[in-house]
Amino acid sequence: MRGVTRALVAPVWRTLPWRALAAAGALGLLAAGFPALTGAEPAPWQTLVLLRGVALIGALGLAFLLDDPARHLTTPVPVRRPLRQALRVALVAPLAALWWTAVLLVAPSASRPPAGDITLEAAVVGTLALAGAAAAVRLTDEARPGPAVVAALLLAAVLAPLLEPDGWALFVPPEDPRWPQAHDRWAALLVAVAVAWTVCGPEPVGRRRGRG
Repeated sequence: MRGVTRALVAPVWRTLPWRALAAAGALGLLAAGFPALTGAEPAPWQTLVLLRGVALIGALGLAFLLDDPARHLTTPVPVRRPLRQALRVALVAPLAALWWTAVLLVAPSASRPPAGDITLEAAVVGTLALAGAAAAVRLTDEARPGPAVVAALLLAAVLAPLLEPDGWALFVPPEDPRWPQAHDRWAALLVAVAVAWTVCGPEPVGRRRGRG
């Protein structure tokens, strides 16, 4: 059993996009710690924008997680694609959790928004990146969907505050009375994006038959 596990983990570990993940992690930590490095004391809304930006940076790194240059060599293996993708996420998830904890620790504590709520927002953005990558893998033959997913995420980050439905108020500051209701909606979004990611996991039946 241990040999089988190693046989699954080792190839996945080697093909993970460590450079993209490391670059996003380093840039995110640098951005989060910039006020402390400069001695600045940002207002609460500035720290909120900063942490949302850092969450987006982390998501941009995760957008490359399903990039696999050997995709067309590994698709015929008996291990199904959802398991391979879940293994990639499982290997990176502990590092991502440690990274986000470090981000919260180096961010200005006096003006930091509630940690649980901003973590929920970061989880939504990160899961959205993974769902987008899974959708690109499912719908296309691209071995490196990461750049396209990054472009889509950046576009969504610009348009979301402008196009959100009236009354949702997803991007309100913590002092706004709608903050709790907004994060109920963030939680619903997390469930919806996770479901979309799950739906995009399996390989289309037509492709499986074609290879058979």
